[in-house]
Amino acid sequence: MSGVARAGVLAGCVVAGALAGGALAGERADVVWHPTHPRVGDVAWLHVRNVPEAARVEGSVDGRPLTFFPYAGGHAALLGIDLEAKPGARPWGVAVLEPEREPRTARGTVRFVPRRFPVERLTLPRPMVELDPDTERRAVAEAQRLTAVFRAITADRLWRGRFTRPVGGTLPGTGFGARRIINGAPRSPHGGIDYSMPLGTPVVAANTGRVALVDEFFFPGRLVVLDHGLGLYTLYFHLDSVTVSEGERVERGQTLGSVGASGRATGPHLHFGAQVGTARVDPAALLGLALGD
Repeated sequence: MSGVARAGVLAGCVVAGALAGGALAGERADVVWHPTHPRVGDVAWLHVRNVPEAARVEGSVDGRPLTFFPYAGGHAALLGIDLEAKPGARPWGVAVLEPEREPRTARGTVRFVPRRFPVERLTLPRPMVELDPDTERRAVAEAQRLTAVFRAITADRLWRGRFTRPVGGTLPGTGFGARRIINGAPRSPHGGIDYSMPLGTPVVAANTGRVALVDEFFFPGRLVVLDHGLGLYTLYFHLDSVTVSEGERVERGQTLGSVGASGRATGPHLHFGAQVGTARVDPAALLGLALGD
């Protein structure tokens, strides 16, 4: 990455993974990526440091707008890298806008690192795979409804601190990004991680948020979607029971329902998903997100 150091510009140069800014009127502002080289499927974030909370910060990555929030003496924004994004360099830009001052800008590139995903071969009953026309229309309409939910961006940041596992235990969830071959035919990659748990195991909110959707769909079964603000969502699929209602505010660790096998499932488990806008991201990366408060 490179930039020009001059008055009114946050200059860019790679310094231990950070894009360091040039001085402006005795102040210093810089942009730091976390991680420095995000992988396909990651939740990344960038921190514009040493910027007044009252300033407005705008930016984009590869033409996609970022939503910033005040954080740790500056501003931060999340970036979701979809599990089917192509690896390689992407341009980004940031502008710091303050009253009675020239805008300060930074530009550079961030490289999406490739990632290997597993291949899973599954055999399911034909009616669950080869859908009749009515079921196909239902599944398409339900997918569109989910996409509409993810496109809505709540202006407030509702989540705080680290994200917690949605179920007890210590074994990691599995299967994110798996390229699934069902009954010999390739299907869409798996957009979340699965926790194999006994029927009825409590499922809790990964962080504070608002219940954006409660429903029962053909593929995900009984589900809850939480809106954590600023375009970040978590998804809880194949539930046996649900104990929250749409519009309700929930706190981190609050029970949402219980593990089940509803929808297209071969046994009791929780499918836990995460979205940043319409980007399907690895929930394990969200659980490891090092954004404190």
